[in-house]
Amino acid sequence: YLCLLDETAAAGGRMFAQVHSRSLSALLSFKTQMPFDRLPVWKELRALPLAEQRRRLHDPELRRRLIEASGARDDRRTVGAEARPADYDWLLVFDSVEGPHRTVAEVARERGQHPAETMIDLALAKDLDLFFLQPVANEDQDYALELMRHPRAVVTFSDSGAHVSQLMDSSLQTHLLYHWVRRKQAFTLEQAVRMLTLVPATLWGFADRGLIREGMAADLVVFDPETIAAEMPEVVDDLPSGARRLVQRARGIAATVVNGEVLLRDGKHTGALPGRLLRGPVARRA
Repeated sequence: YLCLLDETAAAGGRMFAQVHSRSLSALLSFKTQMPFDRLPVWKELRALPLAEQRRRLHDPELRRRLIEASGARDDRRTVGAEARPADYDWLLVFDSVEGPHRTVAEVARERGQHPAETMIDLALAKDLDLFFLQPVANEDQDYALELMRHPRAVVTFSDSGAHVSQLMDSSLQTHLLYHWVRRKQAFTLEQAVRMLTLVPATLWGFADRGLIREGMAADLVVFDPETIAAEMPEVVDDLPSGARRLVQRARGIAATVVNGEVLLRDGKHTGALPGRLLRGPVARRA
């Protein structure tokens, strides 16, 4: 599709591609969603409180039934970040942020187990606090790098929180800084900061931000380029209804400043509420 960007520009139009700085993957776990949740015996188990699920997963007879049922056909049509029927060669064990991540199929072969049993055992070993990655897009990181380098691409992504218990993409900017800058040296620090600040601000029509300059919005992130990195995602139950969402914290970020006030210091909210809704040029004219 990159040719469409160039063709549009040649015709006098403006079109840009949003690009993930890493693989876009759904996070599957016993705390969120699993590939087998719609199968009857699994559905019965998954309706139980997590502590009871943990206890029942040690029951040999139930384990046998769960493993046997895991191979049942599930012809539903999944979309987006929904858990798909298990393809163990495309399910990764997410036991570290950076990886490399092994497939469930690979670990199962090594253990001489059915892949569903491997998923159960790996999860139990982590007290059910283990994620499996279900890739959705950008699995080929060489191609992702090519996309990021395209002059009409912008490194960003948002679905406005539509999948708060399925995806965790707030670390995209952090990933760019520690993976592509510090580890891979694919971009200089200056290039990456520009990609995260001035480029999106310019494309979205915000002329008062994206640079540190007198008279511009004092929105700043103070970080250490030698230590910045993403932590492992975690599940929290803090939405107004008690529903779950995924969060991912960072290290190496000293402060986040919004409108000249420190909003976060060392990852903790200061109590300040300096933010406001930003409206682009089209909305401002309406």
